This record gives sequence, C-alpha cells and structure tokens, in this order.
Amino acid sequence: MTFQQIVKIAKTKGINPQKKKKVDLIREIQNAENNITCYATARVEHCGELGCLWRVDCVAVNNHGPGNK
Repeated sequence: MTFQQIVKIAKTKGINPQKKKKVDLIREIQNAENNITCYATARVEHCGELGCLWRVDCVAVNNHGPGNK
C-alpha cells in the first residue's frame, strides 16, 4: 500500500496525516478503528489477524527492520 493510500484512509477516519510517519499514521488508523495498535511491533510473530489490511507490510517491516537480516 502506498503512503498516499494510507493518507486517504486516515482522512476518512478524521485523522490529520500532516507530518506523520507511516508507522504512526497506521497505528492511529488502527486506534480509530478500535483495533490493537500493533503495526510494526513484535506482535507480528504471533499475530493471528490474517485478514489485517496492514499484515503484508507489517511482516515485511518486521523482517527487515533494525537487527533483522
């Protein structure tokens, strides 16, 4: 998902996306939807939310983040 697509979703939730990083913006969207704000956290290691909109990107971020090879 592109950053512009994420911004569009944020705006539909009443979130001001200005000057926000992708991780923070997605977590705000998760919070607005009353979901766990878990994007790009270690929770992905045992996350059962296979239908999550952010899952593919979250797994990729966690597999390629600092300390991961």
